[in-house]
Amino acid sequence: MIHRFFVEPNQISDKSITITGSDVQHILKVLRLEEGAILNIADGTGMEYKGSIVDKGKDFVRLSVIDRYYNSTESPVEVTLLQGLPKGDKMELIIQKCTELGVKKFVPVACQRSIVKLRPEKAKQKQARWQKISEEAAKQSRRSLIPEITPVQTLEEALKNIKQDEALLIPWEEEKANNLKDALQPLKGKCRKVSILIGPEGGLTCEEVALAKAAGGSIVTLGPRILRTETAGMVVVTMVLYELGDLGGTPCGTR
Repeated sequence: MIHRFFVEPNQISDKSITITGSDVQHILKVLRLEEGAILNIADGTGMEYKGSIVDKGKDFVRLSVIDRYYNSTESPVEVTLLQGLPKGDKMELIIQKCTELGVKKFVPVACQRSIVKLRPEKAKQKQARWQKISEEAAKQSRRSLIPEITPVQTLEEALKNIKQDEALLIPWEEEKANNLKDALQPLKGKCRKVSILIGPEGGLTCEEVALAKAAGGSIVTLGPRILRTETAGMVVVTMVLYELGDLGGTPCGTR
C-alpha cells in the first residue's frame, strides 16, 4: 500500500517535495517508513506526485519526485454545506462523511435553535479540530483537495457570502409541496455551485427560513419522514451530487 499525504504547493519544487508538520511523525514513528519508500502526494490543486524518501530529520521528510500528473477527483459541482451547529460530536461525523461524498466547503452556522453556544476561543479550537477531520477524510477518500472549514458564522453572515451564480437549497419539515427532486431538475447542466442550509436539532425557525428565502433560497421538502440533522445533510448532498455531479459514476451533463 502506498500512503498518501497533502502538502502545500510551495513545498514542492521541480525535483523534490518536503513534508513538514504532524505528518512527519506519522511517517517516521507510526508508519516507520525508511529511505526509498514511495509516497503519493497531493497539493490540493489537482496535481499529484509520486516520490521516494531520500532524506529525513526530526521535523521533515524529503522526497525525490518520480512522477507528476493531474488527477482531480473533484465533482464538477461545488457544494457548500451550511450546517447549523449540532450537539456533541455530530459535527465531526457530518464533516467526515460529507467530505467523503464530495462537499467542497463547510460553514458551521450558529442558528437560533443551536443548543451549543461556542465562545470565540472554543470556536477556534473546534474549527482546527474539524479541519483536521476534513483532511483525514480527504486522504481516505482520495480527494484532490481538502474541504475548507470556515469559522463559525451567524446565518446572516453565511447568507451574505452566497454568490449570485450559486443555488441555495433549504430543506424544511414544514414545506409540503416543493420537493428536492423537482427543485434540482432546472439546475441540471446549468448550475455549478450549490449551497445547502441544514438546521440544528429542532430545525430552522420560521424567521430563519424567511431570511434564507429572501437571500434567493429554495425551500424544499425531503419527504414525509423527519431526518436528524446529522442525516439530513448527507442525504441532500448525495441527491445533489447524484443529480448534478458525478456521484454514481455519471458525469454531469451526460444524461
